[in-house]
Amino acid sequence: MSAASILFPHLGITLKNVGQYISIVHFEIAYYGIIIALGMLCGVSLILFRAKRSGQDEDAYFNMTILTIMIAVCGARAYYVLFSWETYRTNLLEIFNLRGGGLAIYGGVIAGGLTVFFYAKRKKLSFPLLADTVIPGVIVGQILGRWGNFFNREAFGGYTDGLLAMALPENAVRYAEITEEMHQHASVIDGITFVQVHPTFLYESLWNVLLLCLLLWYERKKKFEGELFLLYLAGYGIGRFWIESLRTDQLLLPGIQFPVSQMLSGILAVTAVGMMLFKRIKMQND
Repeated sequence: MSAASILFPHLGITLKNVGQYISIVHFEIAYYGIIIALGMLCGVSLILFRAKRSGQDEDAYFNMTILTIMIAVCGARAYYVLFSWETYRTNLLEIFNLRGGGLAIYGGVIAGGLTVFFYAKRKKLSFPLLADTVIPGVIVGQILGRWGNFFNREAFGGYTDGLLAMALPENAVRYAEITEEMHQHASVIDGITFVQVHPTFLYESLWNVLLLCLLLWYERKKKFEGELFLLYLAGYGIGRFWIESLRTDQLLLPGIQFPVSQMLSGILAVTAVGMMLFKRIKMQND
């Protein structure tokens, strides 16, 4: 056993040497970045496939996705920095250090969604159609991207002894994210202290797999353009609301100290459900 080990004790899985980087000619590349890039590549590939299959302009989608990815990454970083300002205010250059992690998915979703909206408006395209076409690709990116947190030993929850419990070396995670309950249930294996946690990155990845399957199944049954997008906002919001409540690295709203992503999840889920009901009722009355 080493300080780079990650265990899933109840599943009988022991990964003895999970690195965070690969070295190429003395240059280190973080697995976090590789996983994020892989998620983007797979997501874009699915979007272009869906655009072609539905007879839409692939070039327009390619240009849109490249622009959206760049702005979404900036949005994800800005969201994280904004709600972690105490960490960065005395070292502004650290804001640009993406290799250390610190991308908030909601920031990327918001920035990406706004980019698609304004792109559609500028090109005189249907935003609901664009949103329904791209959203499965977005989910694929999220499914894969969450595994970057696995390699970084981050985005985990509090103590659990459940089936999917994950054990991490105590000195491999940020001290501020270790709760008293995790300390109390810590175990020592081969001289290394392990804390046992909720693998919330895994929960979210699996939830998104189910959500993707639901959207692809429902696509032929949808009643209006944009319904897949609204269903995504509702489904992701519901899952993230629960998952966010487990995490020990929550970004908190200043003043009230409430998890900002949990609040946003609830708002998005309720709003999306309300819009779907309103649209269906309006269609019935027309």
